[in-house]
Amino acid sequence: MPSLGASFGRGGATTFLQDLQHADCIVIQGSNMAECHPVGFQWVMEAKARGATIIHIDPRFTRTSAVADQHVPLRAGSDIAFLGGIVRYILDNDLQFTDYVTAYTNASFLLREDFVDTEDLDGLFSGYDEATATYDPTSWRYDTDGSGGTSIDPSQIKSDPTLQHPRTVFQVLKRHYARYTPEMVETVCGVSEEAFLKVCEAVTANSGRERTTAWVYSVGWTHHSVGAQYIRGSAIIQLLLGNIGRPGGGILALRGHASIQGSTDIPTLYNLLPGYLPMRSVVGHDSFTDYVDTIRSPQQKGFWGAAESYVVSLLKAWWGEHATADNDWAFDYLPRISGDHGTYQTVLDMLDDKVEGYFLLGQNPAVGSANGKLQRLGMARLSWLVVRDLNLIESATFWKDGPEIETGELVTADIATEVFFLPAAAHTEKAGTFTQTQRMLQWHHKAVEPPDDCQSELQFFYLLGNKLKERLASSTLERDLPLQHLTWDYPVDERGEIDPEAVLREINGRFLTGDKAGEPLSGYLDMRADGSTDGGCWIYSGVYAGGVNGSARRKPGQEQDWVAKEWGWAWPYNRRQLYNRASADPDGKPWSARKAYLQWDADSGRWVGPDVPDFEVDKPPSYRAPPGATGAAALNGDDPFVMMADGKAWLFAPEGLKDGPMPAHYEPAESPVRNALYHQQANPTREVFKRKENLMNPSAGEVGAHVFPYVFTTYRLTEHHTAGGMSRWLPYLSELMPEFFCEVSPEHAAERGLEPLGWATIITARTAIEARVLVTERITPLRIAGRVIHQVGLPYHWGVGGQALVQGDSANDLFGVVLDANAQIQETKAASCDIQPGRRPRGAALLRLVEDYRSRAGITVETGNLRLTPKEPRE
Repeated sequence: MPSLGASFGRGGATTFLQDLQHADCIVIQGSNMAECHPVGFQWVMEAKARGATIIHIDPRFTRTSAVADQHVPLRAGSDIAFLGGIVRYILDNDLQFTDYVTAYTNASFLLREDFVDTEDLDGLFSGYDEATATYDPTSWRYDTDGSGGTSIDPSQIKSDPTLQHPRTVFQVLKRHYARYTPEMVETVCGVSEEAFLKVCEAVTANSGRERTTAWVYSVGWTHHSVGAQYIRGSAIIQLLLGNIGRPGGGILALRGHASIQGSTDIPTLYNLLPGYLPMRSVVGHDSFTDYVDTIRSPQQKGFWGAAESYVVSLLKAWWGEHATADNDWAFDYLPRISGDHGTYQTVLDMLDDKVEGYFLLGQNPAVGSANGKLQRLGMARLSWLVVRDLNLIESATFWKDGPEIETGELVTADIATEVFFLPAAAHTEKAGTFTQTQRMLQWHHKAVEPPDDCQSELQFFYLLGNKLKERLASSTLERDLPLQHLTWDYPVDERGEIDPEAVLREINGRFLTGDKAGEPLSGYLDMRADGSTDGGCWIYSGVYAGGVNGSARRKPGQEQDWVAKEWGWAWPYNRRQLYNRASADPDGKPWSARKAYLQWDADSGRWVGPDVPDFEVDKPPSYRAPPGATGAAALNGDDPFVMMADGKAWLFAPEGLKDGPMPAHYEPAESPVRNALYHQQANPTREVFKRKENLMNPSAGEVGAHVFPYVFTTYRLTEHHTAGGMSRWLPYLSELMPEFFCEVSPEHAAERGLEPLGWATIITARTAIEARVLVTERITPLRIAGRVIHQVGLPYHWGVGGQALVQGDSANDLFGVVLDANAQIQETKAASCDIQPGRRPRGAALLRLVEDYRSRAGITVETGNLRLTPKEPRE
């Protein structure tokens, strides 16, 4: 996540699951960990057995809440106000771990005089451009003795170690959060002052020199138009309390699938290359030097200073002998991105006939993506569609049995899309690695051969690559050189199956010249910018060190210490706790004996402890970088955040985030509640799509907002898996959860006349769906700004169409598409709706119902899509 990277230097979880057992307090927010990550939840229960306080903050009471010491129900989409209230509580009561904060964060750094906060601009930071809905972050940067910025010599940054100067990050933070009072938290979140202060007291009492608190989140945080700033909020808390890099602390990002972490490390993202290197762009990347200079500057600290070696090694892995110094390592073979090529923009491009073909692998957008109708309408405009899956999912059969066939919006005979369904191998039928929640690569062995024509993704793409290379082998066009020269010499067995370990070895990298030619790299520190090494993903380098597949290690826990470094392999360098230099004080001594983890051993001249040091192992605490030093050599002996340009963790992010250097509370893009903190209603940088296929509900302050008075949110069930492709075709799981349902409180049911186990129709500007009614006290009515707000809970696993054993309307059909500006993640955890008793209309009558709601609310393509809130008086 960009928020973790902007806070600490890397986009992965800072800690690991086993370490939760050492926490004195665990806050689970934006996650139902017990049900969605049950194996990892054992360590929460271990911590509880040892006396830890468990807090669950979530709109619903779940199985996680049932074993927590405190459940805090809050309004979906209000977490920044809650987190900001904790920050204010810490600072107002002088409860920060001051020694940690002054030594390891940018709290003492001075900001430029022209920085202006949201508190003075009523919800905007300085640098906002209304025409582009973007920020110029120049004014957010440090005050320096030079030209200003974060990518200069850190020695030029002005600072005040006493933290008293009004432009220090510390003082700016205090002013920014001054209005996030307990009363404001209650007004915005619906959480009583008593419940809120109980959380504050538990978190602060269990942090500091002797104790640590861990924060845990999942997609309940990321799926918001301000999702990156939710995570930033927890980062600020954890830094103020000294909980990063220390045992029992950290921020654990729970990934929703077995290899979601891996899919961003070696990315399925259009704007990244492996290892979080940026994709080449048509803007600012005219030459190889231009490109590298956007990743690192010559004067900055840290290991990003060696970015050129990571890039060159990647290009050598891809193009081998054809990548030379003379052609800038085949840099021009990289395609250039020209703008937004994300999932949702691509779907809109389908509607505009700009996309001819589409591959779907391991996803089912007809059910699993926001605004499912938009997805289905887009796929109906394609010339061809390739779907690889275990079952004939709704995205493969939408053309004959999707909801739009029933309403008449699509006619099967008129759809020209040619669908190729290719059966996929299940995870038990293929070998390879998962990269799971805690950055750990784990090798899974093939248990059985895939049946019939089923193939693994690896085999599919290997054969596809072979066919493309064969077809272009005789081409004389320059544009075909990247494919012609692509290294594709993977060994195969007697059945023609590609060896997955060969791919892992390529990812690890090897020496190409010298005495070690052909040997695997021991890690990214071996990578060179002179073409003498290759490596497909620099952060994974070391997984095959010594010729041993580290991801396949399975040493039992009773035969090693609790960190268990010989079970799998975690990036980088098999390090389990990131930034673990911060577990010791600036002199290299543990902050306390109780929370000892890493420390400097003067006798051996090394950092020692149960984990791999996240620091140069032989750099003493007393080391001070000489003038002019850059990269890792510029890191002082007390700079634990080794990927940051200034060696410090960022309470205030002077760059790296598109929507602000500090979290500020904004309402969801669709909200029946006015923003109580600022005039600016929603995130002013959120990505919107003004189209008739993507109409938005009006929010509080807009005409027609009363038509959609309720909040709804989505969630996962233990019994089903995401869009249902792996569960709704299985009789056992389908029997456990046979029907789509909605959760409502008894008070809400009484207000709308909803009967238990009866039917309800939920309506938004996009469509209306029906669900069985579950009346439950797990959903709590909340008093927000003097009025009661009801919330509706919807699981998102069902879909209409295909050959599943159980079907039902899709919760994701209700959402419009609006995205976080940083990660382009959709907001599918908070939106507005109406709910009525009874089943929804069928066919064309459904369209008439939705149109009636649109008409009563006065909805146009402009509704909800003005990024800047108009300045007319509030209601």
